[in-house]
Amino acid sequence: MTSPLLSYQYVVLRCVPRVDRDEFINVGVIIYCQSVDFLDCAFWINSEKLRSFSPHLDLASVDATLETVQAICRGEPAPGRPWLDGLGQRFGWIAAPRSTVVQPGPVHGGLTSDPAVELQRLLARLVG
Repeated sequence: MTSPLLSYQYVVLRCVPRVDRDEFINVGVIIYCQSVDFLDCAFWINSEKLRSFSPHLDLASVDATLETVQAICRGEPAPGRPWLDGLGQRFGWIAAPRSTVVQPGPVHGGLTSDPAVELQRLLARLVG
């Protein structure tokens, strides 16, 4: 028997070393599936690729930002982080446009039977 298809939304996280140039490299994916209360982030930093793209980029800062995004998705509280009660609020906050080194792309949608598996598939396809 096949699992029912669940609708989800996702955003790709981009590393934009120089905001003025609007050039980026995909570094992560966030997926939100409201019907099963799923919100998570997966990321992968290709250090060599990012260094060739921007030699002076602070990779530790990019990694720390992505770790923070992942913690917000998972609802892990910490000083200085926004407290957003529901998964939808967290996804909306993370997906909101911003002018920083790590930026969310546009929101996209899809269907899946397993959001966790889909997150890894999107990461491999869009980042790795």
